[in-house]
Amino acid sequence: MSVRSKGKVSSIFRRIFGSSNKEGEDPSKAGTSSNGSPARRLLRGCRDTVSPAANPPGSPGFANTKPGNKKCQETSTPSNKTVRTRRLMKEFRDLQRLQNSRLDPVFTVELVDDNLFEWQVKLHKIDLESPLGNDMTELGVSFILLNLVFPENFPFAPPFMRVISPRIEKGFVMEGGAICMELLTPRGWASAYTVEAVIMQFAASVVKGQGRIQRKTKGQKIFNKRAAEESFRSLVKTHEKYGWVTPSLADG
Repeated sequence: MSVRSKGKVSSIFRRIFGSSNKEGEDPSKAGTSSNGSPARRLLRGCRDTVSPAANPPGSPGFANTKPGNKKCQETSTPSNKTVRTRRLMKEFRDLQRLQNSRLDPVFTVELVDDNLFEWQVKLHKIDLESPLGNDMTELGVSFILLNLVFPENFPFAPPFMRVISPRIEKGFVMEGGAICMELLTPRGWASAYTVEAVIMQFAASVVKGQGRIQRKTKGQKIFNKRAAEESFRSLVKTHEKYGWVTPSLADG
């Protein structure tokens, strides 16, 4: 092919592809020009504008947050211990104000060895016309002493409550002084229940169950914490297996 024919072919190619080469420039230098063909410019544009994700999910960089952020996440949700402390402080103050505002309160509360998580409750008032009320009057018993221990996940779990004195038979009071109440079981508990509600429920249940103060020394129930815990664990297992059924009065 002559030089003249080659020039015509190059001119046709420039018109078709719109090359930016100057007229008369050697076609062989077209590939090294600053702009190139439209196809090459398109490829260069894609390569320049598309870049890998800086921190794709699952990569080490995705979890690389500032220590301060992690601390904020940890402190934004209070721990169970913090919730328990705040709730018990509020309830204890409320009950202290309530009992100090009355000359003859239904019950009084106090901490055991200044421990916020263990309370002693003196239940002063029981239905005087009930058999238990008559026993208390006759025997000179001025109150029923209760012990409450609050677990770490309170108020999302119930307190453990037992009777310390006097020794009560029936009235849903079991071995060791444990108390048979659905409200005190994990299944029957709700975080909205207050200590006051628990105590008043016991006051009603012990009368409804025809509780009496034990007078016989022989064959008395064992009243201590260990026996109460074992008795209560057995109670919870039974009710989880068979559902909640109020026991007969003969079973206490």
